[in-house]
Formats: sequence, structure tokens, C-alpha cells
Amino acid sequence: MTRDEILHAFDRMRVWQRGDQRAVHKPLLVLFALARVGAGNTAAIDWNEAEPRLKELLDEFGPDGSANSRHYPFWHLQTDGLWQLEGPANILGRPPSATPTLTELRDNHVHGGFPPALREALQRDPQLVATIAQRIVDAHFPESIRSEVLAAVGLSTDLSDSASMQDSARRRDPAFREKVLLAYQYRCSVCGHDLRLGRQTIGLEAAHIKWFQAQGPDIVPNGMALCSLHHKVFDLGAFTVLTDTYQIAFSQHLHGSDEAAGRMLAYHGASLILPQSRDYLPQPEFLHWHRKWVFKEPSRDNEASQRAVPP
Repeated sequence: MTRDEILHAFDRMRVWQRGDQRAVHKPLLVLFALARVGAGNTAAIDWNEAEPRLKELLDEFGPDGSANSRHYPFWHLQTDGLWQLEGPANILGRPPSATPTLTELRDNHVHGGFPPALREALQRDPQLVATIAQRIVDAHFPESIRSEVLAAVGLSTDLSDSASMQDSARRRDPAFREKVLLAYQYRCSVCGHDLRLGRQTIGLEAAHIKWFQAQGPDIVPNGMALCSLHHKVFDLGAFTVLTDTYQIAFSQHLHGSDEAAGRMLAYHGASLILPQSRDYLPQPEFLHWHRKWVFKEPSRDNEASQRAVPP
């Protein structure tokens, strides 16, 4: 396979989707496998070794409950021509739709990995590994958490060859950021952060509510102005915004020292700082998407966690 053929094969990897529902199982498995090649681990991996790592990754970066189907990509990636399985004939001889159970994969010690020709090409060209990884995180994760995803799988967070996706990829609206910041009067809609140096805003970003990677549009009602910290934790699912009240709700999974958690949880139950026109209000369909596919349920109890928002 040539370099271009390999890139094209990864670009057209089939990822499960239904409407605006997202599945990051295959992307996370491929990133995990790329990290192993980059570290010199080229042998096929036993499902018993891969399973706990994939579960951790899906718990952290996937929608609620996605870890329950953590074995699906290990089986189905072979239909993309990017994965090869080793194991008993009675398992491997099944049709692609007959996914083995977790127990069958464990008890039969099914192994999986890149096919030999692909593995050798990746070994010869470390920069190809970086390029593929960059294209995958660009396609499936928002910019605010890409470094966290790469670090979690064991890849460098500084991928120098950040080749763009194929020409048919959607193009971002370059005016989206300025429109969103203007709508929120250049302040974080959670904490009110509005630091500037002259005319330059510092640490203020335009966040997509429904991710661009999930076909979220570049329109102000799908955006919120957030400081860099609140943008990151919003995209990680640490908090969401309720559709009926625009109240901020934090996840029970968020924790830390009393001081660190207290600063964040001070905004639990508080109202979002709304944009200056009703036309810019976050649309319910986008907030519903975030609540279902990004937020880490369950939400904290309002009465137990509510604290006064610091001035």
C-alpha cells in the first residue's frame, strides 16, 4: 500500500452513526493501536489486554453507556480492511454481523491488530502514524479535548504533520468565533471571564454545543462563549445546560480537592449568562444532543451542591 492509499483507507473507515448520534469506538481503538505501533509493540494484542484500556477510553471520551459495546470495534474493524483477527476457527469463521460476546473474546483469547503489510508500512514511516492520528482526532473530537484524547491513548499531543481531512470535508465558518463572542459580549457564559490585553481577548473561546464533528452547524444558537477551562470541561461532559431554565448542571463524576472542585461547582445550579438577543439563545435541539451524547450522567443534586457564585 502506498502512503496515499493508507491515508485514504483510514479516511473512509466506517463509523457507526444514526442521525446525529456519535460513536467513537473505532476511532479510539485505532488511536490505541497506533500508539502501540509507535511504541514498538507491533504484535497482535489479546482482547483480555485491550479490553480494560478500551473501557477506560470509552468511559472518558464516549457517550454514557458506550463502554458496554467496547468489543464491537475489535470485531468490526476487520471489515474496513484495517484489522486482522487471530483465534479459533469457530469464532473467526462467523459472518461479520455475528459479533462475539465479551466472554467469547476473553475465553478464546482472540487477538487483533493491523494486518502485516499495514503494520510494516507504519513501522517504516513514524510520521504516517502521526498524520493518521491527527486526521482521526480532527474528524471525531472537538479541538478543546484532542490533546487529552491523544495523551490518554499514549500518543504525542504535538503531532507536527497535521494533514487536513480529505477535500470533501465540511469547511468551518471562519466568522463563527467572532459572532459567538459578540453575542455573549466577550465574556464566558459560565463564569463571566472577560480578560483582555488591549483589544485582544485572552482565554475566551467559541464552543460548539453540538460538536462540529457531529454535524453541528456554525451558527450562534449552537455556540456559547466559554473561557478555555469551561470549554474543555464542557466538551468532556463535566457540565451541561438545561433546556428549560438555562441552568448549569454538573456531573457527579466531577471531583477533586475541596478548593478545585469548589471553584467549579460554585456554578452548579446557576443560570447561564445569556446572550444579548433572544435570537442567539442556545437552541433546545443542540442542548438535548449535548445532554444525551456528551454529558456524563447523572447530574448532581441542586440542593446538595449549590453554592454561592463568587463575585
